[in-house]
Amino acid sequence: MSCEDFRGIAISAIISKVFEYCFIEKFSEFISTDNKQFGFKKGMGCSHAIYTVRHVVERFIKGGNTVNLCAIDLSKAFDKVNHHALLMKLMKRNLPVVLINILENWLKNCSSMVKWDCVFSYTFAVKFGVRQGSVLSPFLFAIYLDDIPVNRSLIPSSFVVMYAYDILLIAPSVSELQRLFHACEFELSCLDMCINTKKSCCIRIGPRCDVKCASISTMKGHNLPWVSEMRYLGTYIIKGRQFRCSVTNAKRSFNRSVNAIFGKVGRIASEEVTLQLVKSKCLPILLYGLECYSMLKADLHSLDFVVMRFLMKLFRTANKDIIDECRSFCNFPLPTEMLEIKSNKFCKKIKCNKSMLRYFNISVS
Repeated sequence: MSCEDFRGIAISAIISKVFEYCFIEKFSEFISTDNKQFGFKKGMGCSHAIYTVRHVVERFIKGGNTVNLCAIDLSKAFDKVNHHALLMKLMKRNLPVVLINILENWLKNCSSMVKWDCVFSYTFAVKFGVRQGSVLSPFLFAIYLDDIPVNRSLIPSSFVVMYAYDILLIAPSVSELQRLFHACEFELSCLDMCINTKKSCCIRIGPRCDVKCASISTMKGHNLPWVSEMRYLGTYIIKGRQFRCSVTNAKRSFNRSVNAIFGKVGRIASEEVTLQLVKSKCLPILLYGLECYSMLKADLHSLDFVVMRFLMKLFRTANKDIIDECRSFCNFPLPTEMLEIKSNKFCKKIKCNKSMLRYFNISVS
């Protein structure tokens, strides 16, 4: 981490949020985005994007290909939106002139100030960027990046999956991935968006995942590293013959959160209260995004084991029968039980999203 990773988030005035909500409700047809964008859409989330990536990768692997993935990280994406370029993109959507003028004045006359304790700074004009604390800004930002290219005539078998400014490129060969990366880089440069090469990386999944290959390079000559583990939307995809995720970081985060809670309440609170806190605050951290993956039995057992170790500490016993009885009494399920319920609910949501299924040619079993 560095101090550049922490930036202020603008807090919009209430009247501004009311205007934005009205705008979204009345003119939603003008701010819709392509199916490759999963962010800022009702009923869509990170899990849908991860599941889509998994499906596309597994389809390539079944065809005997080794899939190449490239995760692109953008530097200060929301803060670097060019207002003129954004308005041009809205014009291409045939947005009425009256609405263009309203948005232009809304962006042009934007000013802000910094509050530190009880002291306010002077107001200053904001000439570029969209506010992350705004209601309408996420939709405008999605429109801003909606032209990230997937030219099927030039790169017929490649895919782009986006969640807000997290961009993932998928290609069955390194050469196609390089062409797709350059096409995206060119579009981003036209939008004055800068790729953070320190956080961008590539990974290979498939039968030839261990074969050394050429690096993906930027137009400025920087090489993106090939890694064995890639962080994507809060989960960790690992290099291998099959599309799998690593649960090591999830278990580490779970232990950190459990120890933080247990360190505060310790033996002061009852076991029921502690378990309820762990169930509502810690188990979601452990199971985040795992419903999208095909989990190995060893990984599932390791998830249960890390929870059982905490329960042994809480109830001061290593007797499994006693712990199972206590879990049953407190209605505290194991991760595998919760994950099965989450997976069933998620599959039902996926089946309801017809547009995504058609766009990525996804079949749900």
